[in-house]
Amino acid sequence: MNGMHADFLTLLAGIIGLLIVASGVGYALKQRIAPDGNNATIENLNARILAWWGMTAFLAVAFLAGRGGVILLFAFVSFAALREFVTLTDRRRADHWAIAAAFFVILPAQYALIWCEWYGMWSALIPVYAFLILPIIAVLQSDTEDFLMRISQMQWSLMICVFCASHVPALLFLDIPGFEGRNVLLIAFLIVVVQLSDVLQYTWGKLLGRHPVAPKLSPSKTWEGLIGGVASATLIGTALWWITPFTPLQAALMSLIITLAGFFGGLVMSAIKRDRGVKDWGHMIAGHGGFIDRLDSVVFSAPIFFHLTRYFWSMT
Repeated sequence: MNGMHADFLTLLAGIIGLLIVASGVGYALKQRIAPDGNNATIENLNARILAWWGMTAFLAVAFLAGRGGVILLFAFVSFAALREFVTLTDRRRADHWAIAAAFFVILPAQYALIWCEWYGMWSALIPVYAFLILPIIAVLQSDTEDFLMRISQMQWSLMICVFCASHVPALLFLDIPGFEGRNVLLIAFLIVVVQLSDVLQYTWGKLLGRHPVAPKLSPSKTWEGLIGGVASATLIGTALWWITPFTPLQAALMSLIITLAGFFGGLVMSAIKRDRGVKDWGHMIAGHGGFIDRLDSVVFSAPIFFHLTRYFWSMT
């Protein structure tokens, strides 16, 4: 455990160092270009950096608190994200009991099963049991108007905000020989690589971006940003192999897979926002929008990372 703490603190020190540099750059840009705060890009950059300080602090406290802290943190994040998602769905009075069951029964049960390390039930609760139970609860209210659309949106919100997100703390109960007591570092690896990929895609896109990947969907996402961000984050992930059970080559391959999954996850969630006619999922995090705006890439990459890691170590 001491080795795990030492590795995590080393990683945390590196992140704090990057944030200090970023804060200095943001401050210098503001003083040089727009000291009166009338440059929207620079103000947004500084808001994002400040938000990252806060998010890093919360993650650090949760990780250092151990398994319980991590599970509670992601249970809270899932609750906040589910609230944002449900707010944008089509709902009727007849859906209230089904929504209540999603928030106050299914969500806590999902994280309780992770705490108990009951993989069989945890992996089936939402995609099987909740998938069947929620429409039963709703149909008992005898309101069939837009029924399929309403239930589909409710099921999709649970899959994204709870089931996919819960794969992050579920990394804690993977049984990896020689890596016992260090699984929290897998979570740190996943989050750092995927989130840095987002930041680097944004940076490369601002510097070199010319060709949008999906112009009608998200004009700011360019091929130059995608290639530069994924390549840079993959190199960083490879350099972080020492906090994982992977070899440098395996860490590189994992980094490539999860950064690509994160990018396409962001596109999918952008499509949903376009469909709902909103720019951000919420306004809880200054400069970042809502919780889902920060979770979009992680929720798509986490299940893939979890199952690839689980499959790989079950075969060794």
